[in-house]
Amino acid sequence: MKVKEIPKWGAYLREQWEESFANHLSDKEKKSIYFYDDEDGFSGYLWHLFSYERRKCLKEEHADIAFNKEMKESCYVFYQHSDDALILENASSLTAMDFVNEEDIYIVDKEFNWTYIVTHETGWCGPYFSRK
Repeated sequence: MKVKEIPKWGAYLREQWEESFANHLSDKEKKSIYFYDDEDGFSGYLWHLFSYERRKCLKEEHADIAFNKEMKESCYVFYQHSDDALILENASSLTAMDFVNEEDIYIVDKEFNWTYIVTHETGWCGPYFSRK
């Protein structure tokens, strides 16, 4: 697997993820599920799309299994609260176990057709897997 760091791409990838997976929600709906950071102290998370059941997804071990079975040529890896990101090429050997110690991390194919997310609340919320 080839790993390439792409600093400062985090914001761009989060926007693309939102456009691909949450474009059916209004701004009001996004606010109601704490999708964004808010001035009242609640920290927003894109994965709230799944924890608040606003999009169908697989959860927990079913998400891990789906991710492991997914064909992975090239993937983006990015975080909720960091602008650092990675491109993984020839990623067919990538599995859910590779992210077991990560939090609030998003993995998507380069076309944003599917996503796999590990949250800081894994065991209670997540991991999640969904297709566009």
